[in-house]
Amino acid sequence: MTGEGARSRTRARIRAARRPLAGALALGLLISLAVGGCSAAPDDLGLPAIEDLPLPGGADLGDHPYEVTAQIADVLSLVPQSSVKVNDVDVGRVTDIELADGAWTARVTMRINGDVRLPAETSARVEQSSLLGEKYIQLIAPARKREPQQHAKQAALGDGAVIPLSRTDRNTEVEEVFGALSLLLNGGGVNQLKTITTELNKALGGREPEVRSMLRRVDTLVTDLDGNRDALTDALDGVNRLSTRLATRKQAVGKVITDLSPGLKTLEKQRGSLMTMLRSLDTLSSVATDTVNKSKDDMVADLKAIAPVLRKLADSGEDLPNSLQVLLTYPFTDEVLRGVKGDYLNVYLDMTAAPGTTVIPPVLGPSPSPSAAARGNGGGQSATRPGTTPLPLPSVTGPSPGPSTTAPGTREASGTSSDSAPPTSESAATGGGH
Repeated sequence: MTGEGARSRTRARIRAARRPLAGALALGLLISLAVGGCSAAPDDLGLPAIEDLPLPGGADLGDHPYEVTAQIADVLSLVPQSSVKVNDVDVGRVTDIELADGAWTARVTMRINGDVRLPAETSARVEQSSLLGEKYIQLIAPARKREPQQHAKQAALGDGAVIPLSRTDRNTEVEEVFGALSLLLNGGGVNQLKTITTELNKALGGREPEVRSMLRRVDTLVTDLDGNRDALTDALDGVNRLSTRLATRKQAVGKVITDLSPGLKTLEKQRGSLMTMLRSLDTLSSVATDTVNKSKDDMVADLKAIAPVLRKLADSGEDLPNSLQVLLTYPFTDEVLRGVKGDYLNVYLDMTAAPGTTVIPPVLGPSPSPSAAARGNGGGQSATRPGTTPLPLPSVTGPSPGPSTTAPGTREASGTSSDSAPPTSESAATGGGH
């Protein structure tokens, strides 16, 4: 009994001694694994890298995520596995950050949930969750424009799409804000604010009405410019079209400018003559101004005097042009041309003899017929009956307006005849043809 008790006590002591040893061995194994994990490469151990391990609570990428690359000039402290958000909602994560070949632009690769569709013109921005929070990528969709229904669909970001540098940006860092504030407070414009305020008070003090009037004029000017915005836009468009056209004709414009050089040289040589001419023009303008000033009253009086004449001419309307048309056809008016029926014209003429005119007596015999005249019969015979003589007529007393005429076959009346007769009017009907 004594021997068995001793053996049982010995086994109990051995088991008690093994427990601390097992704990120490387990602790040593854990420490060696931890140290080995920090020193050995993950590929050597067949384990993923720490940065490849998904963060707890990250975005759900779904079954069919797609990959998008963004070119960013400054990624700040952005690291892989950072969140990718749309409207502050996690939709993906950053998988890789690297420099582009031969460039100083970072290429940020992101994996986005396949159920999230973004427009092709989406922009990316590196932002910060809080004042001292982590960095993440914010994807910003462009503002939607109201378009017809057939054009409502827009292209979407697909797998392998690239967001260019022109559509990426970053937010302002807290350090930059504090640095600018420090520059302002320690050596910037704060010390100059007092000087600026003092000078403004000196410049504007006592001139409040003028400043107020100036501000009103500026407001009126801005309002007018805003009201003529379309006209200004059209003017700028016209200038743009003009510059574009001039750009297309650059060679012709250059040739014109080159050809102007001889003309400019000629003007340079004749500059003295041009200056003399300009001085003479100045003298002429002074004389002309003085003349106009001196004759101003007379010119005004002449214009007032001619006003009734011009008013009568205006009242005549179309009568004056019509009368001018008739004047140009004197002595044969348009009505005469209507009376011409071939190669002859019948005319009835009433003539009143003026004082001192010798009147031709009427023909007493019949006139020869045109057919007899054409056959030569009676060509040399008198138009009067045989045995008849024209009656002698006395001359009409009074001043004669012109030389007197005597008809063939009649005697000129004697100025001393005792028989006198008053002026008479004779009507003669002559026919140019029948």
